[in-house]
Amino acid sequence: MSRLPLIVAQGGIGPAGRTSGFHAYKRMVLDSLDSREVTQTLTSLSRLTGIAADDRQALLDATLVRKLDGSLFDADAVLRHKSMSLKGASTMLLSRRQLPDPLPAGWQVSDTEDKALVQVSVPADQAMLIPETFVLPVHAAGQLPSGFKPEKLYPSRNHPRGLAMTVYGASDAISSMGIDWDTLDQFVRPEQVSVYAGSSMSQLDQNGNGGMLQARLKGKRVTSKQLPLGFSEMPADFINAYVLGSLGTTGTSMGACATFLYNLRHAMEDIQSGRTRVAIVGNSEAPITPEVIEGYATMGALASDKALRLLDALAESQEPDYRRACRPFSDNCGFTLAESAQFFVLMDDELALATGAEILGGVAGVFVNADGPKKSISSPGAGNYLTVARAAALGRNILGEESLQQRSFVQAHGTGTPQNRVTESAILNDVATAFGMEDWAVSAVKSYVGHSLATAAADQLVSTLGVWRYGLIPQISGIDAIADDVHNQRLDLLTAHRDIGAEGTDLALLNAKGFGGNNATATVLAPHKVREMLGRRHGESALTEWATRNEQVSAQQETIENRKLAGEDEPTYRFGEGVIDSADISVTSEKVTLEGRVVPLSKENPFADYC
Repeated sequence: MSRLPLIVAQGGIGPAGRTSGFHAYKRMVLDSLDSREVTQTLTSLSRLTGIAADDRQALLDATLVRKLDGSLFDADAVLRHKSMSLKGASTMLLSRRQLPDPLPAGWQVSDTEDKALVQVSVPADQAMLIPETFVLPVHAAGQLPSGFKPEKLYPSRNHPRGLAMTVYGASDAISSMGIDWDTLDQFVRPEQVSVYAGSSMSQLDQNGNGGMLQARLKGKRVTSKQLPLGFSEMPADFINAYVLGSLGTTGTSMGACATFLYNLRHAMEDIQSGRTRVAIVGNSEAPITPEVIEGYATMGALASDKALRLLDALAESQEPDYRRACRPFSDNCGFTLAESAQFFVLMDDELALATGAEILGGVAGVFVNADGPKKSISSPGAGNYLTVARAAALGRNILGEESLQQRSFVQAHGTGTPQNRVTESAILNDVATAFGMEDWAVSAVKSYVGHSLATAAADQLVSTLGVWRYGLIPQISGIDAIADDVHNQRLDLLTAHRDIGAEGTDLALLNAKGFGGNNATATVLAPHKVREMLGRRHGESALTEWATRNEQVSAQQETIENRKLAGEDEPTYRFGEGVIDSADISVTSEKVTLEGRVVPLSKENPFADYC
């Protein structure tokens, strides 16, 4: 019998703020919450940004999709080199130390009275690269809250931004569990832990691959850290080495914008099979660099300033409404790039019951399909029909037709591009028709936080867990109407928050469509349905015992949350601590012992039927 993977904690950082305590979700539905919840979330944002907690408008302005605030780079003065050539011979004085070696063809060097200087004669048609600046065509992005710098919270030692976000986000998830990680040692052996985390585009800022690739052209040296810290799987490596000290399974899958669901699938299958009892799964993506923005803009994929002006009939001198740059399923012009780091702790059902862990939801399945033959590597294809239909069928099979037809909703990929609004709505509408949904509720979180690429579906899961806690499905923000070419005969593309109550839905589908034909859809179960399933499998007495243990966990979670709201939010970073020396390792034919922790070696032959 398969074990049920349960989501027991969440944490991270994105444009909407801190994930733990449901604050990122609450930022999206802030106007519909009571005053106590609003105050807590504004306090959380204040701790991140340094803005006074009572300055509500300033805190709101410092979050979600908005105009680039200049903290990462100046979008109006991005450095580049202009190629040109001299039209006649020329001479110039250079420092002797600055002379290139070897000399370019045709250069003639002569001494001057100043021994430190030389005179250089340069021939006609000499090719030159001259520094200049230019204005990016895109100014909208989903940045982390203005003023928040994760690298300042621990000894980051020039870590790329994505890794600093990883340290903060993973620490936030693990601390919010309300169970000390060391306590799990009595339940879990080292090989029963999994960490699946990474990025789809690697670490592309100056401290990672971006700096390494630019160094020679900028007259700088490559550092010893840029290449190793630039690897796409480095978020998992950092979590294992510096946050958990884990010896378990590790890695990442990459599937463009579906990457998080690929990693979630690994964690889910590990837990279902019994290979893993607890898993950390997530992604960290920090793609807001001039080069990445220019690359996507050149493809015509981003909502450019010019396109936004045309969309809203604005004069060239008028500033676009950057807050509404991403408009899924409405008249739109492109997606909005974002940065985000989101992580989740998963446990098998027996471990969750034994520890009293919080039950936020359950992962029933993740389906992945390619597109098959394609006209363009970036265009959508047939694979997403398969993933959505398979995910819907699984939800029906587990909870029944009524739960799927009347008590489910969709977190759409919803990029805000003209092509996506047509193709994804057609898929969802066709599946709704096939399975008997009449007004299938559809939300699109990118309208709030933008498109964080690898982390995009993790942003959807953050929103989904919030729906099951507060009972509000977030509307698709910033849209006035549904576009005429959208297929919505069986869909309810939400233009207002839907209040369904904390137990008003039983399951959700998270949908992701990625470049290259990387499609994935997850079926996630609401916590009240998970508890019903656990009661049937383990008995009501087991749930009663879990509830008793959970009281202590909940109290610890509240204590940790209060500390974070008070400003005590230092991430875990154990550099060089607890390194296992070879003298502390012993190996026999039956087990490996590492500082007293035993990993048994299996005696089973998995291919016994063939022998």
